[in-house]
Order: sequence, then C-alpha cells, then structure tokens
Amino acid sequence: MIKSIKGFNDILQVPTEVSRPSSEWRQLEHTLANVLDRFGFEQIRLPIVEETQLFARAIGDATDIVEKEMFSFTDKSDPPTPITLRPEGTAGAVRAVIEHNLLRGDAPKLWYMGPMFRYEQPQKGRYRQFHQLGVESFGSELPDADAELIAMTYMMWQDLGIDHELTLQINSLGEPEERSAYRQALVDYLTDKKADLDADSQRRLSTNPLRILDSKDSKTQAILADAPMLSDFLGADSQEHFAKVQQYLTVLGIDYEINPKLVRGLDYYNKTVFEWVTDKLGAQATVCAGGRYDGLIGQLKTLKQGDTKKPAQSAPAIGFAMGLERLLLLIQAIEPFAQTSACDVFIVAHPDVYTSGLKYAQSLRKERPDLRVKMSSATSLKSQMKKADKSGADLTVILAQDEIANQQVSIKHMQTGEQTTQPDSWLYSVDNFSVK
Repeated sequence: MIKSIKGFNDILQVPTEVSRPSSEWRQLEHTLANVLDRFGFEQIRLPIVEETQLFARAIGDATDIVEKEMFSFTDKSDPPTPITLRPEGTAGAVRAVIEHNLLRGDAPKLWYMGPMFRYEQPQKGRYRQFHQLGVESFGSELPDADAELIAMTYMMWQDLGIDHELTLQINSLGEPEERSAYRQALVDYLTDKKADLDADSQRRLSTNPLRILDSKDSKTQAILADAPMLSDFLGADSQEHFAKVQQYLTVLGIDYEINPKLVRGLDYYNKTVFEWVTDKLGAQATVCAGGRYDGLIGQLKTLKQGDTKKPAQSAPAIGFAMGLERLLLLIQAIEPFAQTSACDVFIVAHPDVYTSGLKYAQSLRKERPDLRVKMSSATSLKSQMKKADKSGADLTVILAQDEIANQQVSIKHMQTGEQTTQPDSWLYSVDNFSVK
C-alpha cells in the first residue's frame, strides 16, 4: 500500500496523531485572516519552489536551514537550475516585491499562508512539510512599523483566546557593523573556551557565532553568563529605535521581556527582533517570531543584477512568521475550538420525490447562503435518516409525497427530536432559523 512520505501529513476532518481536524484549520485561518484584514494587509500567493541561490543569499550559507534542512534539486532545463522547496517565506516575498516593482511609489503590506519544507527529524508540532502564516511590511524604517506587527500578533492571540499563555520577548540586533563588532568580541571571548562548548556551538564559532547564544546546552549557557552583551555595542540610533518600540508597546498595553540572547536564526535580521513563546508545549516553544530586515532587499537586488561589487539600494522592511501546526497544538491545550459539523441542514427526500428534494436543496442554498445544506443519495428514507443523524446538522428537512402535495416540509430538530410540519418556505426566513 502506498503511504504518505515521512513528515508529510494529510489533514483530515478526523483528528490524527499528527494533525488537528481540517475544520480547526479553517477556523484558525479565518481568525488570522480577519485580523490581517482589520490592519489593511493584502494577501500574496507565492510559488513553493524558488532558485536555491535565493535562499542561500537571503538566509545565509552558514545557517542550519541552508546547511542541513533544504529540499534542493535541479530541474530539467539546459543547463540545469538548482531549485529548492521553500523553507521559509520572506525570501520569496522579497523576490516578488523586487521582480514586480511593488516598491515603486508604494509601501506594500503583504501576507501569505501555506506549506514550507525543511528536512529534519519529524516530531510533534514540527514536520518536513509544515504550514506558516507570514506577514511582511515594506517601506518604513520607523519603529511604529515594528510595533504595528507586534500589536497585530497580540490581537491574533486575543481573538484565539490564548494571549494569557504567551510571552513576548524582544531584543535589538543593531545595525550590521554593530553586530559585526559584537560578533568579533564574542568570538574572542569564546575561542579559549571552545573545548568546553557543545558540539554545535564549536562548529558555529567559526560560521555563525551569534547562534551560540541560543544554545540549549546548560554548560554552554553557563559559559555565556560572562560573555559580552550585544546591547553594549549598539549605537545611538539603534538604541533610540529600540527604546521607541518599547514605548509604543507600553502605550498599547502589551507586556514584554527583553531577552539579550534573542538573535534569531537567519542572517538577514537587524534592529528589532521578537518572539512569542509559551511553556504549554513542553519545553519553552516559540509560536511566532520575526524582526526587521532592512538590508535584505538590497542584497537580493544585487543578486538579480549580478553585480556584487555595486550593492543596490535597499529598502526597510519587517516581518514575522508563525507555525500553524504548533499554534493549533497550543490552542488545543488552552482554548480548544468548538467542534463544528459539516452542515447545518440535512435534507432527506423519499426516492419517489427525490427530484423535488434536489430542487429544494439548491433553492435553499441560493436563498440562504449562510446555511450549509447537505443531501445524501436517493436511498431509502431509513438509510437517509441514519446519515442525517451522523451529520451533526441542527435540522433535518424531510420531504415525502404528502409534503410535496401540500407544499410543506417536515422539520426535525435533531437536538430534541421534536418534529413539526411547516410551509415549504419556512426555512427561507432567517427569523425562523439562523446559525452563528
């Protein structure tokens, strides 16, 4: 029997060990999209495949994603082009903004939702095909753009009923030259302690030393206790920007913690970075993360032009992403979605008048678009009623010869079992029956 590939999961209405029901996915996606609409952000739909060099340039050659986790292969063009299933969405969004000149006279605010792909060991809430909501705001270098995105995420948590179980952590990475100076100071501090670091941190010391700050190894963290602090290397502009972000968050009533070890795993970040974390999923888990990436557009413009000696003009930007599988796990642990049925009204029609039943169902769908109307095949009334019982519908409409002859319908209230006879127009009125 052919089965799905390890780490690539079906999303069914019936919950499984690796997936919440598809109805919960729809409720989550609807809630998130509703908040995005309220902030005036517009959806963009991106391809799931991009040229490999896009991610290598944007994310960084020394990151775990590029080194270990990308699904990369070559296409059938001549010569073959290295391509990659997208491991994250920001690089593709920036590529689209550049390619279609979306920054010309505008400051686009975009969001996207869909599958991402990383080759890693599947575990609960982390799969090889996983799903993210990503949001990118372009064109503003001011700290109000940072605060707006954080406020957006906070409203999402409020609407989902999980805001009391998430903690906001923020930090500033400063500008590239400030971070470079700090990087050297950190390397100088750790070099003679390299033998005592964990294996990943030893490797990162020569490739991506800031990622050592995020090590989960207790011995490495003890060594880092006396390490130089990034905040000591920030210039006046970076400090002022970060202070203003904090001021805005305070005005908005959003609590936060400053985490000096928060650096994020991708190379393109600068200034503000943030994460929403929870302890309700075992070890402290990140549900949503993002930050400012003012230099990425210039990097990718230079890549497009093919002239690395003349950096292209960049543009400010900030974004975030959240993993939907992990978010659903958190919702399930804290504030589960109400279970929903597949329909509101189930129509049962005797085989002799089934044609009339079809016409009634179609008319009801047209006149009452707020209702989900379902029918089964033209089997016996007993068989159809069994399906109505399993459907979860609030009402079952029964049509037989007498109802058709008298222009009536029999209405069964499935919760109480009460059955009444009504005019066949009864359901057309919202006053008689409505759903939330």
